[in-house]
Amino acid sequence: MKFLVDMPLSPTLAAWLGDQGHDAVHAADVKLAQATDVAILALARRDDRTIVTADLDYPRLLALGKATDPSLILFRDGNWSDAEIVARMSDVLQAVGSDIASSIVVVERDRIRRRWLPIGS
Repeated sequence: MKFLVDMPLSPTLAAWLGDQGHDAVHAADVKLAQATDVAILALARRDDRTIVTADLDYPRLLALGKATDPSLILFRDGNWSDAEIVARMSDVLQAVGSDIASSIVVVERDRIRRRWLPIGS
């Protein structure tokens, strides 16, 4: 799978995903450290990457645009350590597998939820 790890999360996650055999980049590594959410969505859509973030604006943007892509993994509930993010991402990959297309996966400390895109249809 291909991932774009957004700025609110550590590059450690992108490195871990790469170690697991995925194609993962961190926003800072592709010169998107200061990019708008819309620009990040466009790059993820163009490169068929799932965005991994803690930024709550993405679901709203996907809903407003009635978008079916890109897919999104959203970490909620405040500050996460690198170890917590990696552990929960491992849980996400086990729960969802490679079938993440057209969905938002919301990751909380005690549960993982999935919502299909487009939102509101």
